[in-house]
Amino acid sequence: MHLITTHFHHIPESKKRIPLKVERRKLAKRRFRATAADGTDFGFDLAHPLTHGTPFHENEDSVYLIEQEPEPVLKIPFSDGQTGALYGWMVGNMHFPAAFESAHVIAEDDPAVRQLLDRAEIPYQEAQQVFQPAIAASGHHHH
Repeated sequence: MHLITTHFHHIPESKKRIPLKVERRKLAKRRFRATAADGTDFGFDLAHPLTHGTPFHENEDSVYLIEQEPEPVLKIPFSDGQTGALYGWMVGNMHFPAAFESAHVIAEDDPAVRQLLDRAEIPYQEAQQVFQPAIAASGHHHH
């Protein structure tokens, strides 16, 4: 097993790319174990979690990359930034993470989020994709 404590940024074009598929919640951890597509085992002990597409190990002919697994999400369309901000706030106010695309707020597919959207009569679509929620810049606390 290879122990990974850091990652790198440059991927030589000549090297074969080998994915290591990881579920989002596991990927959010700094310490975990996983097996790449070629059967190579890795242990991770990181200062910061890795993200989708990050190269983390290489040998003579290959480079290993994190491949976050797609998951069920809800795509909430909006036509202007103010509406998008409102939808993002609504999801975040329920303590659910959100991601943002140019015309959609993306939320994890959870019954509570569906209920919120249905009650407010906000349309949404079901989708299966890599979910990379925005990370809050500061903590959120209720007093």
